[in-house]
Amino acid sequence: MSRYCGPRLRVVRRLTSKKEESDLPVPGLTSKKPRIRHLPGRTAELSAKIQSQKKEKPYQARLKEKQKLRYHYGVTERQLLTYVKLARKSKDGTGQALLQLLEMRLDNLVFRLGITPTIPAARQLVSHGHILVNNHRVNIPSYRCKPEDRIAVRIDRASTRSLLDNLPVTNLSRLPNHLSVESPRSTGSVRHLPEREAVGFPINELLVVEYYARKL
Repeated sequence: MSRYCGPRLRVVRRLTSKKEESDLPVPGLTSKKPRIRHLPGRTAELSAKIQSQKKEKPYQARLKEKQKLRYHYGVTERQLLTYVKLARKSKDGTGQALLQLLEMRLDNLVFRLGITPTIPAARQLVSHGHILVNNHRVNIPSYRCKPEDRIAVRIDRASTRSLLDNLPVTNLSRLPNHLSVESPRSTGSVRHLPEREAVGFPINELLVVEYYARKL
Protein backbone atom coordinates (compact mmCIF):
# COMPACT_ATOMS: atom_id res chain seq x y z
CA MET A 1 0.00 0.00 0.00
CA SER A 2 1.47 3.35 -1.02
CA ARG A 3 1.77 6.45 1.14
CA TYR A 4 -1.44 8.45 1.51
CA CYS A 5 -1.64 11.61 -0.62
CA GLY A 6 -5.40 12.29 -0.56
CA PRO A 7 -7.57 14.75 1.38
CA ARG A 8 -6.31 14.99 4.95
CA LEU A 9 -9.27 16.51 6.77
CA ARG A 10 -11.43 13.64 5.50
CA VAL A 11 -9.12 11.25 7.35
CA VAL A 12 -9.26 13.39 10.49
CA ARG A 13 -13.06 13.36 10.49
CA ARG A 14 -13.16 9.60 9.96
CA LEU A 15 -10.73 8.81 12.79
CA THR A 16 -12.04 11.33 15.34
CA SER A 17 -14.17 9.83 18.10
CA LYS A 18 -16.48 11.68 20.47
CA LYS A 19 -13.92 11.40 23.29
CA GLU A 20 -11.20 12.94 21.12
CA GLU A 21 -13.08 15.85 19.55
CA SER A 22 -10.84 18.38 21.33
CA ASP A 23 -7.64 16.71 20.07
CA LEU A 24 -6.43 15.89 16.59
CA PRO A 25 -6.30 12.09 16.08
CA VAL A 26 -3.39 12.40 13.62
CA PRO A 27 -1.54 15.71 14.27
CA GLY A 28 1.41 14.52 12.20
CA LEU A 29 -0.75 14.42 9.07
CA THR A 30 -2.24 17.92 9.38
CA SER A 31 -2.39 20.73 11.90
CA LYS A 32 -5.83 21.85 10.72
CA LYS A 33 -9.09 21.01 12.47
CA PRO A 34 -12.18 20.25 10.37
CA ARG A 35 -15.00 22.76 10.63
CA ILE A 36 -17.49 19.98 9.81
CA ARG A 37 -17.75 17.35 12.52
CA HIS A 38 -20.13 14.87 10.91
CA LEU A 39 -19.12 11.84 8.85
CA PRO A 40 -17.87 12.33 5.28
CA GLY A 41 -20.73 12.29 2.77
CA ARG A 42 -23.41 12.48 5.50
CA THR A 43 -25.53 15.26 6.89
CA ALA A 44 -25.14 16.25 10.53
CA GLU A 45 -28.48 14.65 11.53
CA LEU A 46 -27.83 11.41 9.64
CA SER A 47 -24.29 11.25 10.97
CA ALA A 48 -25.48 11.62 14.58
CA LYS A 49 -28.10 8.93 14.04
CA ILE A 50 -25.58 6.50 12.56
CA GLN A 51 -23.06 7.10 15.34
CA SER A 52 -25.68 6.61 18.07
CA GLN A 53 -27.00 3.33 16.59
CA LYS A 54 -23.78 1.82 15.34
CA LYS A 55 -21.60 -0.06 17.82
CA GLU A 56 -17.94 -0.39 17.00
CA LYS A 57 -16.84 -3.99 16.61
CA PRO A 58 -13.51 -5.18 18.08
CA TYR A 59 -11.94 -5.54 14.63
CA GLN A 60 -13.03 -2.01 13.69
CA ALA A 61 -11.44 -0.63 16.86
CA ARG A 62 -8.14 -2.40 16.12
CA LEU A 63 -8.19 -1.26 12.49
CA LYS A 64 -8.90 2.33 13.52
CA GLU A 65 -5.91 2.45 15.89
CA LYS A 66 -3.68 0.93 13.23
CA GLN A 67 -4.80 3.54 10.72
CA LYS A 68 -4.01 6.29 13.23
CA LEU A 69 -0.41 5.12 13.41
CA ARG A 70 -0.13 4.87 9.62
CA TYR A 71 -1.55 8.30 8.89
CA HIS A 72 0.20 10.09 11.76
CA TYR A 73 3.71 8.80 11.04
CA GLY A 74 3.18 8.62 7.26
CA VAL A 75 4.37 5.03 6.90
CA THR A 76 3.19 2.38 4.48
CA GLU A 77 1.50 -0.85 5.52
CA ARG A 78 4.69 -2.80 4.79
CA GLN A 79 6.80 -0.41 6.85
CA LEU A 80 4.43 -0.61 9.82
CA LEU A 81 4.43 -4.41 9.66
CA THR A 82 8.25 -4.35 9.68
CA TYR A 83 8.24 -2.11 12.76
CA VAL A 84 5.85 -4.50 14.53
CA LYS A 85 8.18 -7.43 13.79
CA LEU A 86 11.13 -5.49 15.20
CA ALA A 87 9.13 -4.49 18.27
CA ARG A 88 8.25 -8.11 19.02
CA LYS A 89 11.98 -8.88 19.36
CA SER A 90 12.41 -6.19 22.00
CA LYS A 91 12.78 -7.02 25.69
CA ASP A 92 10.27 -4.28 26.51
CA GLY A 93 6.58 -4.52 25.76
CA THR A 94 5.76 -4.81 22.07
CA GLY A 95 3.47 -1.76 22.12
CA GLN A 96 6.00 0.49 23.84
CA ALA A 97 8.83 -0.70 21.60
CA LEU A 98 6.69 -0.04 18.51
CA LEU A 99 6.01 3.54 19.57
CA GLN A 100 9.70 4.10 20.34
CA LEU A 101 10.72 2.89 16.87
CA LEU A 102 8.24 5.23 15.22
CA GLU A 103 9.05 8.18 17.47
CA MET A 104 12.77 7.88 16.73
CA ARG A 105 12.31 8.26 12.98
CA LEU A 106 14.14 11.32 11.71
CA ASP A 107 11.13 12.89 10.00
CA ASN A 108 9.10 12.54 13.20
CA LEU A 109 11.84 14.11 15.33
CA VAL A 110 12.08 17.07 12.96
CA PHE A 111 8.31 17.49 13.42
CA ARG A 112 8.40 17.07 17.21
CA LEU A 113 11.20 19.64 17.51
CA GLY A 114 8.87 22.17 15.89
CA ILE A 115 10.97 22.66 12.77
CA THR A 116 7.98 21.80 10.54
CA PRO A 117 4.21 21.91 11.16
CA THR A 118 3.57 18.35 9.91
CA ILE A 119 5.45 15.10 9.30
CA PRO A 120 4.95 15.24 5.48
CA ALA A 121 6.65 18.65 5.55
CA ALA A 122 9.45 17.19 7.67
CA ARG A 123 9.83 14.29 5.23
CA GLN A 124 10.23 16.71 2.34
CA LEU A 125 12.81 18.73 4.28
CA VAL A 126 14.82 15.58 5.05
CA SER A 127 14.61 14.08 1.55
CA HIS A 128 15.83 17.36 0.02
CA GLY A 129 18.97 17.24 2.15
CA HIS A 130 18.20 20.17 4.46
CA ILE A 131 18.69 18.21 7.73
CA LEU A 132 21.96 17.32 9.46
CA VAL A 133 22.38 14.57 12.05
CA ASN A 134 25.60 14.96 14.05
CA ASN A 135 26.86 17.38 11.35
CA HIS A 136 26.30 14.81 8.58
CA ARG A 137 23.63 15.26 5.93
CA VAL A 138 20.92 12.60 6.08
CA ASN A 139 18.25 12.42 3.38
CA ILE A 140 16.43 9.28 4.57
CA PRO A 141 13.17 10.16 6.44
CA SER A 142 13.02 6.72 8.08
CA TYR A 143 16.55 7.05 9.50
CA ARG A 144 16.48 5.80 13.10
CA CYS A 145 18.04 8.31 15.48
CA LYS A 146 19.72 7.40 18.75
CA PRO A 147 20.03 9.11 22.13
CA GLU A 148 22.49 12.04 22.11
CA ASP A 149 22.03 12.59 18.39
CA ARG A 150 22.05 16.25 17.36
CA ILE A 151 19.58 17.36 14.67
CA ALA A 152 20.03 20.67 12.86
CA VAL A 153 18.84 22.52 9.76
CA ARG A 154 21.49 22.97 7.10
CA ILE A 155 22.16 26.70 6.60
CA ASP A 156 25.14 26.80 4.22
CA ARG A 157 23.14 27.84 1.16
CA ALA A 158 21.13 30.96 0.38
CA SER A 159 18.01 28.90 -0.40
CA THR A 160 18.21 27.18 2.98
CA ARG A 161 18.68 30.49 4.79
CA SER A 162 15.46 31.65 3.18
CA LEU A 163 13.79 28.42 4.31
CA LEU A 164 15.10 28.95 7.85
CA ASP A 165 13.51 32.41 7.98
CA ASN A 166 10.11 30.82 7.29
CA LEU A 167 10.34 28.09 9.96
CA PRO A 168 7.59 28.11 12.60
CA VAL A 169 8.57 29.17 16.11
CA THR A 170 9.00 26.17 18.40
CA ASN A 171 6.46 25.91 21.22
CA LEU A 172 8.69 24.83 24.11
CA SER A 173 5.69 23.99 26.31
CA ARG A 174 4.75 21.18 23.88
CA LEU A 175 8.27 19.83 23.50
CA PRO A 176 8.47 16.19 24.75
CA ASN A 177 10.89 15.52 27.60
CA HIS A 178 13.13 13.22 25.53
CA LEU A 179 14.06 16.13 23.25
CA SER A 180 15.84 19.40 23.89
CA VAL A 181 16.14 22.54 21.79
CA GLU A 182 19.46 24.35 21.61
CA SER A 183 18.24 27.04 19.25
CA PRO A 184 14.44 27.55 19.17
CA ARG A 185 14.48 27.74 15.39
CA SER A 186 17.01 25.32 13.94
CA THR A 187 18.75 22.87 16.29
CA GLY A 188 17.73 20.17 18.75
CA SER A 189 19.00 16.94 20.28
CA VAL A 190 17.70 13.59 21.52
CA ARG A 191 18.21 13.19 25.25
CA HIS A 192 16.96 9.61 25.66
CA LEU A 193 14.45 7.12 24.28
CA PRO A 194 10.85 8.39 24.47
CA GLU A 195 8.52 7.18 27.19
CA ARG A 196 4.91 6.20 26.59
CA GLU A 197 3.64 9.56 27.83
CA ALA A 198 5.76 11.40 25.25
CA VAL A 199 3.57 10.29 22.34
CA GLY A 200 1.79 13.41 21.13
CA PHE A 201 -1.60 11.98 20.13
CA PRO A 202 -4.24 9.58 21.54
CA ILE A 203 -3.43 5.99 20.57
CA ASN A 204 -4.00 2.51 21.99
CA GLU A 205 -0.92 0.67 20.79
CA LEU A 206 -2.09 -2.64 22.28
CA LEU A 207 -4.94 -2.76 19.77
CA VAL A 208 -2.39 -2.28 16.97
CA VAL A 209 -0.37 -5.22 18.29
CA GLU A 210 -3.56 -7.31 18.43
CA TYR A 211 -4.38 -6.31 14.85
CA TYR A 212 -1.08 -7.70 13.56
CA ALA A 213 -1.04 -10.74 15.87
CA ARG A 214 -2.80 -12.93 13.29
CA LYS A 215 -0.51 -11.78 10.47
CA LEU A 216 2.75 -12.73 12.18
